[in-house]
Amino acid sequence: MTMEAFGDEFGEEPTGWNNADAWDVQPGWMSDEELAATRGRVPMLYVEALPVRVDAGGAVTSVGLLLRGSSTTGRIARSLVSGRVLHGEQLRDALMRNLEKDLGPTAFPVLPTAITPAAVAEYFPWPTGRFHDPRQHAVSLAFVVPVTGECHPRQDALEISWVTPEEAVSEGFAEELEGGRASLLKQLLHHVGAI
Repeated sequence: MTMEAFGDEFGEEPTGWNNADAWDVQPGWMSDEELAATRGRVPMLYVEALPVRVDAGGAVTSVGLLLRGSSTTGRIARSLVSGRVLHGEQLRDALMRNLEKDLGPTAFPVLPTAITPAAVAEYFPWPTGRFHDPRQHAVSLAFVVPVTGECHPRQDALEISWVTPEEAVSEGFAEELEGGRASLLKQLLHHVGAI
């Protein structure tokens, strides 16, 4: 008797793992209907990243905040780099994919050898606690990521503003961050000793 990783013995091979015909052309992506159904049943896993510029000593000199249209309120809001982790995708790959998606291919993020989040945020669809996302229950692994190249926002990101850490946590910027991300931003900057 053999045991499968993460489950019981199967009489036949599990669909999808070794059957190339069972996979979509874009594995990990769901239709809008599948995503909505899944969001209603299980927490979604996300990565979020705060892009920063650092000096030669590693101190944070500026923070990159995206400006984008909010998917939840329809208004223009500030945001961190963020996106779902796809099925079968390693965290490093998810982080790099979402950094490139939001900042462009010439941002040149510098990821450490060991990927360890600086913070973990748990978003709920009801407005309780620090973090709120009306679409879903989600867990987000948040990182501070130095970037060395030129950032050219893509997809739904309209622009990136580079501000000092002190400006980033000011009341003006805090009001523009949705879902409790002002609190997450402070936590991330505190983690790297920038505030």
